[in-house]
Amino acid sequence: MTLDIRYGNHPDDSKKYDTEALRKNYLIEKVFVKDEIALTYSHQDRMIAGGAMPVDKELTLGSTKELGTEYFLERREMGMINVGGKGTVVLDGKEYELNYKDGLYIGMGTKEIVFKSADKNAPAKFYLNSCPAHKTYPTVFITKDMAVHRPLGTAENMNKRVVNQYVNPAVCESCQLAMGMTELAVGSSWNTMPSHTHERRMEVYFYFELEGDNVVFHMMGQPQETRHIILHNEQAVISPSWSIHSGTATSNYTFIWGMCGENQTYDDMDNIGNLELK
Repeated sequence: MTLDIRYGNHPDDSKKYDTEALRKNYLIEKVFVKDEIALTYSHQDRMIAGGAMPVDKELTLGSTKELGTEYFLERREMGMINVGGKGTVVLDGKEYELNYKDGLYIGMGTKEIVFKSADKNAPAKFYLNSCPAHKTYPTVFITKDMAVHRPLGTAENMNKRVVNQYVNPAVCESCQLAMGMTELAVGSSWNTMPSHTHERRMEVYFYFELEGDNVVFHMMGQPQETRHIILHNEQAVISPSWSIHSGTATSNYTFIWGMCGENQTYDDMDNIGNLELK
């Protein structure tokens, strides 16, 4: 298992970053690595994001010095969504089979976590989000059909999309993690537009289902000091609480969002009008 550490950044510092510095601090370039669990630890609310891609062997999630615990979820909870082939997650001996876009919430205190693929030629790709927890809630298997579906946007504004809320109070209990998947309709490219910030929570976006040479232009920064980072398929980006987190792309796409912080109220956001952005 690899764990890349990213420290918190003040917005006054970030507005001076060039492209290389923005990517170094906020882009998670390699989410899936063959036969590895590749994770990034952000000091923004201590969120961990990354992926597990078992191909030729099973992968076991262990602890690290940075966590200071006996096992990974001793003081943490976790959410995941499979964006690859069929796979199995084994939690303290109990197996959960995840097909494409199936999800799983794992409560604090789960000791052994093992990832397996059903077919090495079509390996599972488990995208993971984990944050600190204070209480144990039950593990819940979540299919896309079980999620809360919120249609948003219009074709005229190129932001027609469906927000699928997986780890959400209406679906399962969690300490502070919220997680879901947004799917854009064909012909739409803008997500989270009009934009917003939420000072109470940070967020990580993972973009996928970008075919061929299509790319995402992810917008970030304070509303009056915006920047962009270009992402390819199956890459992720860290969004601090002070930053907007909108994006557009050269085609439609899907992204998984994960949040942690002070509350789990999805609509608790500070909206920003398009004409206010600079």
